[in-house]
Amino acid sequence: MLSLTSPVETPYHRIPTPLKFAALALATLGLFLAPQLWVQALALAGVMALYAVGGRTFLAEGWRNLRPLMWLVVLLAGWHAITGAWASGALIILRMVTLVALATLVTMTTRLDDVIGLVTRLTRPLRPLGLKSGAVGLAVALVIRFTPVLTDKAEALRQAWRARSARRPGWRLLGPLLLAAVDDADHVAEALRARGGIPEGE
Repeated sequence: MLSLTSPVETPYHRIPTPLKFAALALATLGLFLAPQLWVQALALAGVMALYAVGGRTFLAEGWRNLRPLMWLVVLLAGWHAITGAWASGALIILRMVTLVALATLVTMTTRLDDVIGLVTRLTRPLRPLGLKSGAVGLAVALVIRFTPVLTDKAEALRQAWRARSARRPGWRLLGPLLLAAVDDADHVAEALRARGGIPEGE
């Protein structure tokens, strides 16, 4: 498993984790409340400028993390082109790319332990309702860590398909990718059981 935290040191690494997530939540709310296309475009340009502050290497790393999102952008653009809803399609795409890029920026500049600790603290008041804060924190950690792993496996499957066939793989990769994800989940479950199960959190 890999961490999405960038080894390139930026000013954002020194910002407290709760402050970064609070800013992300406010930005998300603001973008959903703004229906103007120019606001969404300006917000995306602003997020790209935030990446540029980290330098060329950090910007390139951010682009690599966002590349898997492009197939969804193409799919959405194609659908809205067919339906003729260009304006709403552009609004959805700009908002989605901006928010994913901003969330990726937060993830790249925040240690995974800090993310788990924040989630655990935020969910601790819900313990009387039966929610296990430690399990929620672990689930967040697994999602973050497995995202690049599954992306790499999907790319490896795609390359293997292209080496054996001239046709596009499309949906045919879903089955092998799903089996790979289930296999990884089994290994993680066995490792957790071997270490005493899911932590309860502090």
